[in-house]
Order: sequence, then structure tokens, then C-alpha cells
Amino acid sequence: MATALNTIVFDLGSTAIKAAVCRDNELCVPVFSRPAPDILNDHGLYISDAMAYKTEVDQLLEKCLRYTNATPLLGVCFQRSSLLIWSRKTGLPATPLISWQDNRGIASCDALSEHNAVIRQIAGVPLAPYYFAPKMRVLLLQQPDLLQGIMAKELLMGTLDSFLIWHWTEGKYYITDASMAARTLLMDIKNVQWSGHLCELFNVPQHLLPEIKPSNDLGIELSIGAILQTSVADQSAAMLASVANDTSEVLVNLGTGGFVVRYLSQDSINETGDYLKTLVYQDRRKVKHWAIEGTLNSISAALQAYPFQDCKTENLAQIENIYSIAEPTGVGAPYFRTDIGVMFSQQVEHLTAQQIATLLLEGIIFRIALILEQYHQHSTIQRVYLSGGLSALPCLQQGLASCSPAPVFRIIQRQAGLQGVLILTHSLQSASDRKAELITVDYQFDALVNKYQRWKGWFYQVISD
Repeated sequence: MATALNTIVFDLGSTAIKAAVCRDNELCVPVFSRPAPDILNDHGLYISDAMAYKTEVDQLLEKCLRYTNATPLLGVCFQRSSLLIWSRKTGLPATPLISWQDNRGIASCDALSEHNAVIRQIAGVPLAPYYFAPKMRVLLLQQPDLLQGIMAKELLMGTLDSFLIWHWTEGKYYITDASMAARTLLMDIKNVQWSGHLCELFNVPQHLLPEIKPSNDLGIELSIGAILQTSVADQSAAMLASVANDTSEVLVNLGTGGFVVRYLSQDSINETGDYLKTLVYQDRRKVKHWAIEGTLNSISAALQAYPFQDCKTENLAQIENIYSIAEPTGVGAPYFRTDIGVMFSQQVEHLTAQQIATLLLEGIIFRIALILEQYHQHSTIQRVYLSGGLSALPCLQQGLASCSPAPVFRIIQRQAGLQGVLILTHSLQSASDRKAELITVDYQFDALVNKYQRWKGWFYQVISD
């Protein structure tokens, strides 16, 4: 029998901070929300106020505590790769909260490019500027006083989770969880420990990094009147809410960027090829749950200049002989080609804005279809689930349903991050409350399927050049 409201779950995003008060296995409504402090963009440096962020979170947490019984459980998912340095004595930030979007890490990527293969082998992900280590390396090189403060144990460094948990425990716990550490470029993904070699490469003191903990069953008493049970990355929470913890289902998230992610069986964790190897979470028994991930970079930015919302399903593949790539910041995993941005196989100046938008949408459909095809060749896919804002576009739904090797569903439940945190906090079955609708193909899409086959030949030629 369910108890009274005994659990609080949080989703700490870049633009919004969301919370809900729950029973053991039920996400209750309403969901409380506050806007996150504005992120300022100064020529590619994306920063915000960490204390203002903490204030918003604490006020929302205080509101939630009014609805619960004594000492509720708390589960939180965090935006990955946002970081800061703060004072051990006062708790005040010594730097702004540096967003995952911040590109100051480019200098590190340029300086360490010859080590990319080793970095990827140890960390499971390639050298890229939006991770913790490249940005922290630049920060410490540009401001030596920060490194001196860290070495003197006067300053602490970490991602947003480390900062908030440190404050919530009055400095008793300086920790991060395995899923957050896995996207720093400093963790040995096989051993779930900080890598001495990677820390040396990035000039980050290994012994002064937060302790890596499992993602759930933490049991940490907080000074704010709750017990922290779960701390996990936001993408991991969304995956827990959206797909079963086996290899039969794939999650396709279509938002600012895109990712195509699928759990890995224990006997295939070393067979990811050039795809990303993701540590979804480490459970209370320290069992590691792995996934394979393909990515599409900045697809919403590619579409923004065009009326993509007005594209009609019947317009797909009307232009037979022009193909596109729709990733302005470079083709993502498994190709990692930063030298290739938005591209068309022929000139498009003579086309309307809506025709160009349709070609870009085709490029997104085909890239996802190719990832799904490669996954399916390795192990049979039974279902594909779509999420994210762009998944509401009928032409994307119809195009993917036509080109996918398995039935495609659109997830219609909201607050996947909160639901995933609740699942992990109470060790519920993955996707236990998933709500989704099957996408039925309304048109005969032989032309689109045939164009996909031609697109593949063109795309492979572009990638091989």
C-alpha cells in the first residue's frame, strides 16, 4: 500500500527547474517549476550565477517539503557538464556557473587532439569542448590562482551536482555520481574511477576531484530536511522513463540536438564501434548499466532559419536528387566530423525556404534511420520511441516510421526527467509509467525509402572524403 507523499523529485535543467512531490511509485501533479537564471552568452562563453541557481532550487525544495511527511526521500537529475569552482570556507563561487554550451574548451581540444584516441578509449567519449575537462583545463591555465587555491584545498571544483550536494550537507559530502563523472573526460569508464592518465593530460588534480558514488540508494541526510537517495544525469533519467532496460527498444530524442540511444547487454559492452559508450547509471549494487549512443549535432539550429513547422508530409522526397546533412556544428557520433556542417549535394539557391527546410528534415530522418539500421544489424530492434520537441512534427514522425526497421512510437507523457528520477529512487521497472502512441504511416512512402538508399551512397562518399 502506498504511503503518504514521501518523495520529492527534481529535474535541474539549463532553462527550467522542475519538481514534483510523489508517493512511492506515482508522480503526483501539479509539477512545480521555476525558470533557471539566465545564461549569458559572451562570444561563446556561456555563464550564469551559481548562487542564483541554488536559491531557485532551494526555494522550490522548501515549497515541496510543505507537502511531505517527515524527512522525505529526494531524487535529482542534473544537467551534465556545467561546472564551477567555489570556496571551501564560504561556499561562494569563485567562478560563474559555466554551461555545457560554453566553448572555451576548444583550445584544449586543439592542444590535445593527438591524444583523442586514448581519451576516447579510457573515457568512452571523444575529445569535445562541452565536457568538464577541456573547459576546466583552460580555466586553470588562464587563472593560475584558481589552481593554487585548489591545490591548497581552499577551493573545490565540480559539476552542478557536486556544488549543490556540498551545500546541502554543509560541506560533509563532496561527491558526484557515476553518470555525471562519465561525461567529464576524466573518468575511466570501465573501472568507474578517475583516470590518472586523463587527469594528467588535462592538468586537473585527480586527488582533489569529488568522490564518485553510485547513482541511487545514497541515503545521505541533508541539512534541508530530506534524504538524498538519487543523483543522476538528466539524459539517464529520461532514458529510464522512456525505454525498457534491455536491447529491444531505442530512444530517439529530438531537441536542440538529437541522440539515438539503446541499452547494451553485458556481453556486448565492448562492441560499440565508433558510437559513444554511455554509462546510464550505476545502481546501489554498483552494477553498471551501459548504452550505445549515436548523436546529431545542433539540428534545431539548422532548422531555425526556415519555416520547418510548415513542412508537409507529402512534400518529403519530392525533390529526388538533392540530399542534405543538417548538423551545423559537425556530424556527430559515430563519425565525429567537425569539418562537415550543413551541406547539400547541389546548389539550393533556386529553392524556396520551405523546400530547403524539407530537405533538412529529410537529412535528419536519414541520419537517424542509418543509426537505427546499424543498431538493428547488430541486434534486432523491436520498438523505437520518439521524444523531444521536434518529435511533434508530423513529417518527422511519418518519415522515421517509414524508414525505421521497427515500429515507431511517440512518447506522449511529460516530465520524463522527473519520472526517471522517481523510477531510480524507488527501484521501479524502467519505463514503468510510459505513455506512447504508435505512429501509423499515412502515405505510401516508397519514394522516401528509395531516396534514403540513394542518400546513404552520397553520405558515405562525403564522410570518406
